[in-house]
This record gives sequence, structure tokens and C-alpha cells, in this order.
Amino acid sequence: MEELGGPDGDRDPAVSELQRLVAAEQQRAQFTAQVHNFMEVCWDKCVDKPGSKLDSRTEGCLASCVDRFIDTTLSITNRFAQIVQKGGH
Repeated sequence: MEELGGPDGDRDPAVSELQRLVAAEQQRAQFTAQVHNFMEVCWDKCVDKPGSKLDSRTEGCLASCVDRFIDTTLSITNRFAQIVQKGGH
């Protein structure tokens, strides 16, 4: 496949920006997939049998799982911000 660029071999800034946006979307899709996987793991770990009401053990387990999810999300979000900041300079 031919490299897209200008006559002197430099890459077109629009192509570079498009590649950056595609990479960001791919990372976002991976993050979303990880969120869904994490939610499935928490459900399988915490909920023995679904019923009309959660018992205290299940409720506590899900609360801890949510806390871990929030911590993980914040960590990943901060990492994304660092990557975008480095890419923007």
C-alpha cells in the first residue's frame, strides 16, 4: 500500500490527524469492551442467584466491585489524558 504524503515524502497533516483519531477510537472501543467484561465478571462473582432482592453479602460485593471499577476507570481516564496531552504538543 502506498504511503500517503506530500511530494517531498512528508506526511499530510490531515492523514496524521485521521490516524490519531482512528487510534483514539480503537482505544475507546477496547476500553468499552473491558468495561463490559469487568461488569460480567462482577456479576458472575457477586450474584449467586438473581432474586427480587439482594442480600447484604451480594450488595457489599457489588459495592466493592463498583468501587474497583471507578478506581480503574479514573486510572485509565488519567492515562488517556496523558497520552492526548503528549500527542498535542
